[in-house]
Amino acid sequence: MRENSEGEYAGHGGRAHRGLPEEVATEVAIFTRVGVERIMRFAFQSAQARPRKHLTVVTKSNAQRYGMVFWDEIAALVAADFPDVTWDKELVDAMTMRMVNKPRTIDTVVATNLHADILSDLAAALAGSLGIAPTGNVDPQRRYPSMFEPIHGSAFDITGKGIANPVASFWTAAMMLEHLGEPQAATRLMAAVEQVCATGLLTPDLGGKATTVEVTRAVCEAIRGANT
Repeated sequence: MRENSEGEYAGHGGRAHRGLPEEVATEVAIFTRVGVERIMRFAFQSAQARPRKHLTVVTKSNAQRYGMVFWDEIAALVAADFPDVTWDKELVDAMTMRMVNKPRTIDTVVATNLHADILSDLAAALAGSLGIAPTGNVDPQRRYPSMFEPIHGSAFDITGKGIANPVASFWTAAMMLEHLGEPQAATRLMAAVEQVCATGLLTPDLGGKATTVEVTRAVCEAIRGANT
């Protein structure tokens, strides 16, 4: 889980003495009590809903002594409201090694905007391809619409070549269905995706030779088969 409204990508900072030898650029990370507590509560609630009930809080408070220490403090405060959730804290650099070497120790993860941006790409690569990673920009309080999209971006360099992996789009749609209160439809969609991938029908990024259209058609056919 990624805090997506503040942190390191908040857009605060500036540049002074442009073009001079003493030019300075600052990038200010923003951590508010409202923002940090919101993502922590959402993370603990999400972990609570999963079988393992385990959350890892990613930090860098050994080096970032203000914002990240604040992040850790809020995590500890929120954890007190979820006694049935076990949680641990991991420095972001150690987390990269843990994801590679001990992935089974990880279940639910929460991190800042920058840290989770990097870790989510690592997670997708470890799973096989950036083309299979889904994402949702969710308002936990449901005051505003949430947005769902594949995490890998637009990939303009392969537009129209028929090799883009559509799994992320399907998985993202499943996340959206869950958010909209349609868990059965989400399960049916993911079952179709898993069924197609298990047959070996894969796009080139996963070592296959199938086109985007071929994989998409196969998933649609699997869904139709499940509906009959």
